[in-house]
Amino acid sequence: MAGGEKKIRSDNLKAVVRYIFAKAGSLPRECDLLADHLIEANLKGHDSHGIGMIPAYIAALKVDELKLNASPRLISETGSTLVLDGGLGLGQSIAHDAMAMGIERAKAYGSSIVALHNSHHIGRIGHWAEQCAAAGFVSIHFVNVIAEPVVAPFGGTVARVVTNPISIGIPREGHAAVIVDFATSRLAHGKIRVAYNKGITVPEGTLIDAAGHPTNDPAALFSDPRGAILPFGEHKGWTLAFACEALAGALTGGEAIKGVVTRKAIVNNMLSILIAPNRIGTAPTYFRELEEMITWVQSPAPGADPTVLLPGDPERKTRTERLRDGIPVDPATWAQILSAAGEIGVTSSSLEAAAGL
Repeated sequence: MAGGEKKIRSDNLKAVVRYIFAKAGSLPRECDLLADHLIEANLKGHDSHGIGMIPAYIAALKVDELKLNASPRLISETGSTLVLDGGLGLGQSIAHDAMAMGIERAKAYGSSIVALHNSHHIGRIGHWAEQCAAAGFVSIHFVNVIAEPVVAPFGGTVARVVTNPISIGIPREGHAAVIVDFATSRLAHGKIRVAYNKGITVPEGTLIDAAGHPTNDPAALFSDPRGAILPFGEHKGWTLAFACEALAGALTGGEAIKGVVTRKAIVNNMLSILIAPNRIGTAPTYFRELEEMITWVQSPAPGADPTVLLPGDPERKTRTERLRDGIPVDPATWAQILSAAGEIGVTSSSLEAAAGL
């Protein structure tokens, strides 16, 4: 990819993902779920959770810390509550199936709780809120990450946790769902990686270096010794990150972070709560009050243009633009993908052809 950043059509990038993971051993369904998830993240502007994750997945696969074609294993069930073991399976298929199971329970009971532990990286958490919202369910998702710590607690100067995301899906009648989705760190780890690959700085207040000094150089997170990402909102982000460790890590039967992690796998645990407004009897009030509130918050001041966006609006705008213009891929990220694919026998020329380059 000489000459800088390229824009590649989403269908071509999906073909790239399918090609690599079919070669790795994924069956067609898993290839499709992974490709759809990664490219949807790119389309919505979250390049941190898109095709740039492929090298990390291949690295885990090569040391047998990622299992292909796995399914969630039922550990226990109590009515509407499911406890599932992901078995280090590819998270984009494991979490999809876990949410499908939760949706079926919520249809039967009006609500469900899914405690998923020991899955490999489940990607952009908003994807699972979208899956639940498409089925008509409000959902809440807490996730922790067992990987090398990269986030310092509020008041600390050494990384102790990872980016521990939270997502909430809020379906609407006649409109796209509102999707709340954020890392509890100032930026997601992958967004720092993207900035590092592009050779650009990150916003002030995002990082500290290994000595605990503020820096906007993303290289601080990839140096030895490493710096750390700061929590968003100071103590607020830190307390939510802590809650993710308790709810997603410990309560699901999984693992809370408690030391330095050196393995290649990116392990996720997720606690998901699904609620059906129509089954609990509040649907008329829920949809009416939601729309009236949205009208109120988006009402412009006299003589002003409306500027209030809802969660998910920027992603929808970016998706429209990238479907039209292509997804930007920087040379460093593309080179990393080619290198990782080469380790499992995929030639660069075949991927360039699949990408339409």
